[in-house]
Amino acid sequence: MGLDVAANSFYKGGEYVIKDRSSGMDDNQLLEYYKGLYDQYKLAILEDAYAEDGWDSWKKLYSEMGNLTVIMGDDLLVTNPKRVQKAIDEKACNGAVIKPNQIGTITETLDVVKMVRDAGWKVLVSHRSGESNDSFIADFAVGVAADYAKFGAPARGERVAKYNRLSAIEVELSRIK
Repeated sequence: MGLDVAANSFYKGGEYVIKDRSSGMDDNQLLEYYKGLYDQYKLAILEDAYAEDGWDSWKKLYSEMGNLTVIMGDDLLVTNPKRVQKAIDEKACNGAVIKPNQIGTITETLDVVKMVRDAGWKVLVSHRSGESNDSFIADFAVGVAADYAKFGAPARGERVAKYNRLSAIEVELSRIK
């Protein structure tokens, strides 16, 4: 099980405010909260655990939990080679969410995937919310041998189309073997 925390959405006034706490948490308190979640649920992935420019917090999280779970950057990295290189250099993550339409072209996206792979990180290919029924992203995820694909809950047509395409690819690949 993984958790997309989306910390940018509850980072307010220099602290992290969540419903099950009576007061906001600083970066260290939030780290302890994540450790408790890991102890309870053994999370395989922790995505967007801190605000997108909280580099020091990301580095501390990776230092303390990177050997336990995949510290996955999405808003931190935005499929941007400069931000990915900074995260590699500063040891801020060990996984990257890859969204082709964030960087611009498939070629640029493939360059980022190569950077991530060369760093020994995990690759999670993701759709963007509000996408169409086009299922190319499923083919892309298989084509780059992504460790994970993220298309959201199969509750709407555009998401189901992507999962259906993954199933069809599995059938096609089984015929080759």
